[in-house]
Amino acid sequence: MEEKKIGERVVHWRLRDWLISRQKYWGTPIPIIYCDKCGTVGVPYADLPVELPKNAEFTGEGGSPLSKVEKFVNVKCPKCRGRARRDTDTMATFIDSSWYFLRFCSPKYKDGPFNKEEAAYWMPVDQYIGGIEHAILHLLYSRFFTKFLRDAGLLDFNEPFKRLLTQGMVLKEGEVMSKSKGNIVDPDEIIEKYGADTLRLFILFAAPPEAELDWNDRGMEGAWRFLARVWRLVEEIKGYKDPRSVGAEGLVKKMHQTIRKVTDDMEGGFKFNTAISSIMELVNEIYLAKDNNSDSREVRQAAEAAVVLLAAFTPHICEEMWQMLGKKESIFKTDWPVYNAELAREKSITLVIQVNSKVRSRIDVPVDTAEEEVRRLVLQDERIKQWVQDSPVKKVVIVPNKLVNILI
Repeated sequence: MEEKKIGERVVHWRLRDWLISRQKYWGTPIPIIYCDKCGTVGVPYADLPVELPKNAEFTGEGGSPLSKVEKFVNVKCPKCRGRARRDTDTMATFIDSSWYFLRFCSPKYKDGPFNKEEAAYWMPVDQYIGGIEHAILHLLYSRFFTKFLRDAGLLDFNEPFKRLLTQGMVLKEGEVMSKSKGNIVDPDEIIEKYGADTLRLFILFAAPPEAELDWNDRGMEGAWRFLARVWRLVEEIKGYKDPRSVGAEGLVKKMHQTIRKVTDDMEGGFKFNTAISSIMELVNEIYLAKDNNSDSREVRQAAEAAVVLLAAFTPHICEEMWQMLGKKESIFKTDWPVYNAELAREKSITLVIQVNSKVRSRIDVPVDTAEEEVRRLVLQDERIKQWVQDSPVKKVVIVPNKLVNILI
């Protein structure tokens, strides 16, 4: 449109002036002193930060509680040393929340708001996790402060956070859970009945962290039953003193596949729900293998791996189970399990076969079978022959190790 001179791009800013002044006790004191002779005077750097007095009274009569604390209000002018008055307004709490992460880098530093060298070492934050309601104000102000401090020469980076994950809202009966709507769930009651780990597992398993979570009490029961099932498994195998190896290739493969899946899901995008699901599948496989070989070494190894993986989500009960398994050191000092890529590798896969994009058959083939061989095997499949018959094949689309689509 610009090239044809019939339109142009325009940027519309929806930013508004930010009123930071509050007539409240809680907040950051404004470091300004008013003198009849010198006018408006900034508090000297050596006297910063201005701290709130601890004897302010909250009368509810209007105005700032600070204005009634004479020792706080009445001060000497930093310039003429005459009588002066301190500003009694405070700044919005966003003033603090916009740069607190920099103070965390050097919390005991006394020569400034933060140590520049320490901030350069720790910042920027690798991963920020917060609610969606912070996406506009808090995160916008944090970026503004960071850029201002960069321009002032106090920082050598441009953005405070490398990656952002905004959590989804919690819903109950179709509405956002909130105190104002009276539809909240008391976590103390849940923890008293099920324990903190059950609550943690349910929340992480119910939905991806960025999606809305629909609260369901039945889901809590399911999480509790799964943890109880793992506990019973550990109870049953804890007495294995010198388990023998029975091969159990299927269980060994499943264990290594689960370690790979959980590791990838946690490191590659906070897919906690699918990671937990894969641990549940491993526990099922362990029970099946245990029923066949109750004292096998492979069952013991897989159970230990499952407990370590699960500890990332339910730390307290897993610490207990780890001790039940005879471990002397905390589970959180144990190395994260490492999978063997060759043992985790599938030897064969099931190919979905479509005819004109509709599923008509499935066949098992070795992994990474050459496309020419896949084409030959697919066209020889009896069910596919029935669908194709004498129709000319226009094209065969092959997605390696997944599906084949025959266009006729």
